[in-house]
Amino acid sequence: MCNTCGCTHPHDHDHAHSISGDHQHVAVEVLTGLLSANDQQAAHNREHFNAHKILALNIMSSPGAGKTSLLEATIDALGAHCRIAVIEGDLETENDALRIRAKGVPAIQITTGGACHLDAQQIHTVLHQLNLDEIDLLFIENVGNLVCPASFDLGQHHNITLLSVPEGDDKPAKYPVMFRIADLVLCTKADLLPLLPEFQPIRAEHHLRQLASTAPFITLSTRPGSDLTPWLQWLHTALAAHK
Repeated sequence: MCNTCGCTHPHDHDHAHSISGDHQHVAVEVLTGLLSANDQQAAHNREHFNAHKILALNIMSSPGAGKTSLLEATIDALGAHCRIAVIEGDLETENDALRIRAKGVPAIQITTGGACHLDAQQIHTVLHQLNLDEIDLLFIENVGNLVCPASFDLGQHHNITLLSVPEGDDKPAKYPVMFRIADLVLCTKADLLPLLPEFQPIRAEHHLRQLASTAPFITLSTRPGSDLTPWLQWLHTALAAHK
Protein backbone atom coordinates (compact mmCIF):
# COMPACT_ATOMS: atom_id res chain seq x y z
CA MET A 1 0.00 0.00 0.00
CA CYS A 2 1.30 3.46 -0.88
CA ASN A 3 1.42 6.12 1.83
CA THR A 4 0.61 8.84 -0.68
CA CYS A 5 -2.92 7.66 -1.33
CA GLY A 6 -3.54 4.20 0.11
CA CYS A 7 -3.47 2.49 -3.27
CA THR A 8 -1.48 -0.59 -4.18
CA HIS A 9 1.46 1.05 -5.89
CA PRO A 10 4.58 -0.42 -7.52
CA HIS A 11 7.05 1.99 -5.86
CA ASP A 12 10.21 0.33 -4.57
CA HIS A 13 10.50 1.85 -1.14
CA ASP A 14 10.13 0.85 2.49
CA HIS A 15 7.59 2.78 4.47
CA ALA A 16 5.57 2.66 7.66
CA HIS A 17 1.81 2.23 7.82
CA SER A 18 1.20 3.47 11.34
CA ILE A 19 -0.16 6.99 11.83
CA SER A 20 0.99 7.50 15.41
CA GLY A 21 4.19 8.53 17.18
CA ASP A 22 7.53 7.96 15.52
CA HIS A 23 5.90 5.93 12.78
CA GLN A 24 3.88 8.96 11.69
CA HIS A 25 7.10 10.98 11.46
CA VAL A 26 8.69 8.27 9.30
CA ALA A 27 5.63 8.14 7.06
CA VAL A 28 5.72 11.90 6.53
CA GLU A 29 9.41 11.77 5.70
CA VAL A 30 8.84 9.01 3.16
CA LEU A 31 5.93 10.88 1.59
CA THR A 32 8.00 14.06 1.35
CA GLY A 33 10.87 12.16 -0.25
CA LEU A 34 8.58 10.42 -2.70
CA LEU A 35 6.94 13.63 -3.87
CA SER A 36 10.32 15.39 -4.05
CA ALA A 37 11.73 12.64 -6.28
CA ASN A 38 8.60 12.78 -8.42
CA ASP A 39 8.87 16.56 -8.78
CA GLN A 40 12.49 16.26 -9.90
CA GLN A 41 11.52 13.73 -12.55
CA ALA A 42 8.59 15.90 -13.60
CA ALA A 43 10.94 18.85 -14.11
CA HIS A 44 13.10 16.64 -16.30
CA ASN A 45 10.02 15.60 -18.32
CA ARG A 46 9.13 19.26 -18.78
CA GLU A 47 12.63 19.91 -20.12
CA HIS A 48 11.99 17.24 -22.75
CA PHE A 49 8.66 18.81 -23.70
CA ASN A 50 10.10 22.30 -23.93
CA ALA A 51 13.12 21.20 -25.93
CA HIS A 52 10.81 19.64 -28.51
CA LYS A 53 8.22 22.46 -28.31
CA ILE A 54 5.52 20.07 -27.14
CA LEU A 55 2.53 21.35 -25.18
CA ALA A 56 1.70 18.69 -22.56
CA LEU A 57 -1.75 18.62 -20.96
CA ASN A 58 -2.77 16.48 -17.99
CA ILE A 59 -6.44 15.44 -18.31
CA MET A 60 -8.03 14.42 -15.01
CA SER A 61 -11.51 13.44 -13.83
CA SER A 62 -13.49 10.75 -12.11
CA PRO A 63 -14.05 7.53 -14.10
CA GLY A 64 -16.57 7.90 -16.90
CA ALA A 65 -16.54 11.70 -17.10
CA GLY A 66 -15.71 11.59 -20.80
CA LYS A 67 -11.94 12.06 -21.04
CA THR A 68 -11.44 9.66 -23.93
CA SER A 69 -14.54 10.90 -25.75
CA LEU A 70 -13.18 14.44 -25.44
CA LEU A 71 -9.86 13.34 -26.94
CA GLU A 72 -11.59 11.54 -29.81
CA ALA A 73 -13.64 14.65 -30.65
CA THR A 74 -10.54 16.85 -30.34
CA ILE A 75 -8.55 14.63 -32.69
CA ASP A 76 -11.40 14.79 -35.21
CA ALA A 77 -11.38 18.58 -35.01
CA LEU A 78 -7.63 19.26 -34.90
CA GLY A 79 -5.91 16.15 -36.20
CA ALA A 80 -5.40 17.49 -39.70
CA HIS A 81 -3.71 20.66 -38.42
CA CYS A 82 -1.93 19.57 -35.26
CA ARG A 83 0.32 16.59 -34.52
CA ILE A 84 -1.24 14.89 -31.50
CA ALA A 85 -0.11 12.02 -29.30
CA VAL A 86 -1.76 10.51 -26.22
CA ILE A 87 -0.55 8.71 -23.11
CA GLU A 88 -3.35 6.72 -21.49
CA GLY A 89 -3.46 5.74 -17.81
CA ASP A 90 -5.72 3.00 -16.43
CA LEU A 91 -5.52 0.28 -13.85
CA GLU A 92 -6.02 -2.39 -16.51
CA THR A 93 -6.79 -2.90 -20.26
CA GLU A 94 -5.77 -0.98 -23.37
CA ASN A 95 -9.35 -0.05 -24.22
CA ASP A 96 -8.83 3.71 -24.30
CA ALA A 97 -5.53 3.52 -26.19
CA LEU A 98 -7.22 1.37 -28.84
CA ARG A 99 -9.91 4.01 -29.29
CA ILE A 100 -7.29 6.71 -29.80
CA ARG A 101 -5.20 4.61 -32.20
CA ALA A 102 -8.34 4.02 -34.26
CA LYS A 103 -8.26 7.77 -34.93
CA GLY A 104 -4.79 7.44 -36.45
CA VAL A 105 -3.00 9.00 -33.48
CA PRO A 106 -0.12 7.37 -31.56
CA ALA A 107 -1.26 6.29 -28.10
CA ILE A 108 0.69 4.49 -25.40
CA GLN A 109 -1.15 2.76 -22.59
CA ILE A 110 0.21 2.73 -19.04
CA THR A 111 -1.50 0.08 -16.92
CA THR A 112 -0.86 0.87 -13.28
CA GLY A 113 -2.17 -2.31 -11.68
CA GLY A 114 -3.53 -1.07 -8.38
CA ALA A 115 -2.23 2.49 -8.52
CA CYS A 116 -4.86 5.20 -8.83
CA HIS A 117 -2.67 7.82 -10.51
CA LEU A 118 0.20 8.25 -12.95
CA ASP A 119 3.59 9.48 -11.81
CA ALA A 120 6.44 11.32 -13.50
CA GLN A 121 8.69 8.27 -13.84
CA GLN A 122 6.00 6.37 -15.74
CA ILE A 123 5.64 9.28 -18.13
CA HIS A 124 9.40 9.52 -18.63
CA THR A 125 9.60 5.82 -19.45
CA VAL A 126 7.00 5.97 -22.21
CA LEU A 127 8.40 9.20 -23.70
CA HIS A 128 11.20 7.06 -25.10
CA GLN A 129 8.57 5.19 -27.12
CA LEU A 130 7.39 8.35 -28.87
CA ASN A 131 9.03 10.42 -31.60
CA LEU A 132 8.98 13.75 -29.78
CA ASP A 133 9.99 15.63 -32.91
CA GLU A 134 6.65 14.69 -34.47
CA ILE A 135 4.38 15.92 -31.67
CA ASP A 136 2.88 19.36 -31.14
CA LEU A 137 0.29 18.45 -28.51
CA LEU A 138 0.57 15.64 -25.97
CA PHE A 139 -2.46 14.65 -23.94
CA ILE A 140 -1.88 12.64 -20.78
CA GLU A 141 -5.15 10.99 -19.80
CA ASN A 142 -4.69 10.27 -16.12
CA VAL A 143 -6.31 7.44 -14.17
CA GLY A 144 -9.94 8.18 -13.35
CA ASN A 145 -9.79 9.55 -9.80
CA LEU A 146 -10.63 12.93 -8.26
CA VAL A 147 -8.05 12.68 -5.47
CA CYS A 148 -4.57 11.24 -6.03
CA PRO A 149 -3.67 12.52 -9.54
CA ALA A 150 -3.80 16.06 -8.18
CA SER A 151 -0.72 15.39 -6.01
CA PHE A 152 1.64 14.17 -8.73
CA ASP A 153 3.29 16.55 -11.18
CA LEU A 154 3.97 14.75 -14.46
CA GLY A 155 5.83 17.55 -16.21
CA GLN A 156 2.69 18.90 -17.87
CA HIS A 157 2.18 22.55 -18.70
CA HIS A 158 -1.52 22.66 -17.82
CA ASN A 159 -4.01 20.66 -15.77
CA ILE A 160 -7.47 20.14 -17.22
CA THR A 161 -10.19 18.76 -14.96
CA LEU A 162 -13.45 17.36 -16.28
CA LEU A 163 -16.72 17.47 -14.35
CA SER A 164 -19.56 15.57 -15.99
CA VAL A 165 -23.22 16.46 -15.52
CA PRO A 166 -24.24 13.08 -14.02
CA GLU A 167 -21.69 13.51 -11.21
CA GLY A 168 -23.43 16.45 -9.56
CA ASP A 169 -22.53 20.12 -9.46
CA ASP A 170 -20.99 20.01 -5.97
CA LYS A 171 -17.83 18.10 -6.95
CA PRO A 172 -15.54 21.17 -6.80
CA ALA A 173 -16.60 21.66 -3.19
CA LYS A 174 -16.13 17.98 -2.33
CA TYR A 175 -12.78 17.56 -4.08
CA PRO A 176 -11.16 20.99 -3.71
CA VAL A 177 -7.53 19.97 -4.35
CA MET A 178 -8.28 18.55 -7.78
CA PHE A 179 -10.27 21.58 -8.88
CA ARG A 180 -7.98 24.13 -7.24
CA ILE A 181 -5.01 23.02 -9.37
CA ALA A 182 -7.03 23.06 -12.61
CA ASP A 183 -6.02 25.56 -15.28
CA LEU A 184 -9.26 24.77 -17.10
CA VAL A 185 -12.47 23.04 -16.00
CA LEU A 186 -14.63 21.37 -18.63
CA CYS A 187 -18.22 20.59 -17.69
CA THR A 188 -18.87 17.58 -19.92
CA LYS A 189 -21.97 15.69 -21.10
CA ALA A 190 -23.92 18.94 -21.33
CA ASP A 191 -26.36 17.17 -23.66
CA LEU A 192 -27.76 15.55 -20.48
CA LEU A 193 -28.65 18.86 -18.83
CA PRO A 194 -32.31 18.75 -19.99
CA LEU A 195 -32.62 15.32 -18.35
CA LEU A 196 -30.83 16.30 -15.14
CA PRO A 197 -32.17 19.73 -14.20
CA GLU A 198 -30.77 19.29 -10.68
CA PHE A 199 -27.32 19.95 -12.14
CA GLN A 200 -26.77 23.68 -12.48
CA PRO A 201 -23.56 24.72 -14.30
CA ILE A 202 -23.69 28.12 -12.63
CA ARG A 203 -23.68 26.41 -9.23
CA ALA A 204 -20.73 24.21 -10.20
CA GLU A 205 -18.81 27.29 -11.30
CA HIS A 206 -19.75 29.03 -8.04
CA HIS A 207 -18.18 26.16 -6.07
CA LEU A 208 -15.08 26.50 -8.26
CA ARG A 209 -14.81 30.23 -7.58
CA GLN A 210 -15.17 29.56 -3.85
CA LEU A 211 -11.77 27.86 -4.15
CA ALA A 212 -10.27 31.16 -5.33
CA SER A 213 -9.86 29.59 -8.78
CA THR A 214 -9.86 31.82 -11.85
CA ALA A 215 -9.71 28.87 -14.25
CA PRO A 216 -12.03 29.14 -17.24
CA PHE A 217 -15.19 27.05 -16.87
CA ILE A 218 -16.49 25.67 -20.17
CA THR A 219 -19.68 23.64 -20.61
CA LEU A 220 -19.66 21.29 -23.59
CA SER A 221 -20.79 18.03 -25.12
CA THR A 222 -18.76 15.74 -27.36
CA ARG A 223 -21.81 14.30 -29.13
CA PRO A 224 -21.67 14.54 -32.95
CA GLY A 225 -22.70 17.99 -34.08
CA SER A 226 -21.94 19.63 -30.73
CA ASP A 227 -20.06 22.91 -30.57
CA LEU A 228 -16.51 22.49 -29.28
CA THR A 229 -15.43 26.01 -30.27
CA PRO A 230 -14.59 27.37 -26.77
CA TRP A 231 -12.46 24.31 -25.98
CA LEU A 232 -10.70 24.41 -29.34
CA GLN A 233 -10.05 28.13 -28.97
CA TRP A 234 -8.49 27.51 -25.55
CA LEU A 235 -6.22 24.87 -27.12
CA HIS A 236 -5.19 27.17 -29.99
CA THR A 237 -4.33 29.94 -27.52
CA ALA A 238 -2.35 27.58 -25.30
CA LEU A 239 -0.44 26.18 -28.27
CA ALA A 240 0.38 29.63 -29.60
CA ALA A 241 1.53 30.83 -26.18
CA HIS A 242 3.70 27.77 -25.69
CA LYS A 243 5.48 28.10 -29.02
